[in-house]
Formats: sequence, structure tokens, C-alpha cells
Amino acid sequence: MKLFCAVAALLGLSLTGTVFGANPVVIMETSRGTIKIELFEDKAPITVKNFLTYVDEKHYDGTIFHRVMSDFMIQGGGFDAQSKQRKTHDPIKNESDNGLSNKRGTIAMARTMVVDSATSQFFINTVDNEKLDRSERDAGYCVFGRVVEGMDVVDSIRKVQVKPSAISNAQPVETVEIKSVRLQK
Repeated sequence: MKLFCAVAALLGLSLTGTVFGANPVVIMETSRGTIKIELFEDKAPITVKNFLTYVDEKHYDGTIFHRVMSDFMIQGGGFDAQSKQRKTHDPIKNESDNGLSNKRGTIAMARTMVVDSATSQFFINTVDNEKLDRSERDAGYCVFGRVVEGMDVVDSIRKVQVKPSAISNAQPVETVEIKSVRLQK
């Protein structure tokens, strides 16, 4: 088994046969450390294009994780450190029918109760949240990537002390900044 794992790693394969490197990867620098995220362009092309547009525009630089729920998710991408909301592009189509599940470590688009309302805000699932997947009763939330390095950073963020605020029912007491998000070259 060790030999198989070593060969698979050299070939860029996971144990499930997924090829690494076929999808874009972004590096998210936060005040708590670095998170590396693989984006599933093949499964959520509209969502990944939207996210990468915000990355290219440096929209996420200086935003915060404004909603942190330890046993649920950490949400960011919409507000700066002064709790001022950033301007966004038009909302995109919800691609939650792509077969991906809101499992621990996946990144998904945040939206309002309107199905096709996602803009720049995203969340990283800190636990398995299959209840957020598309179902007969709900349109679901579009998973478009997964953390490939830095879950320890996500876990550090999920443990911060929170308080209710004007922008969130669970805003960190200590600001958790997204310093930058860049496409890995």
C-alpha cells in the first residue's frame, strides 16, 4: 500500500483517482495563516469563473471572515475590517446540481434565500453539511472547491470568540483578515 501511495503521489493522483493539478488552485493568505484551495472548474465553471474574477480584481484583499460558526462554517469575502460591504458584480446562477457535497473542507458560495443570488461571499465548511446540498426541498449551496492545505488554519479560525454584530450573528471579536487571494502559478 505504501508503494501504491508513493507512486500515486508521484503521478499526481489521490487514492480516489482524482488528478491534482487539473484544476486552478488559489492561495488565501489570512491573518491566521495560509489556506490553499483547489477550484473545481470542471464541476462549477460559472462559479469558479466568478470567484476568479474577484481574485483577479483583488476584491478579497482586506476582507474579513465576518461570520464564524464553529460547528458549521466560516464565511467571508463581502466585508472589510470596518464592516463596510464591498461592491459586487451581478449575481450568478446557482450550480448546486453539480454532484458535489458540502463536506468538511469544501468551499461553497454564500447566497440569500433567492436561489441565484451569490456574488462574492463564500464559506468553508468546518464539518460535513450535507443539509446544504441540493435536495427536493431546497436548491442548495454550490460547492466549487476544497481546501487542499491549511485545514489547521480553518480550524484556528473556527475557534475564535464571536459576538453578534450589525453584519453577522457570529462575527469574530478579533478581526480575522483575508490579506490576499491569488491564483497559484
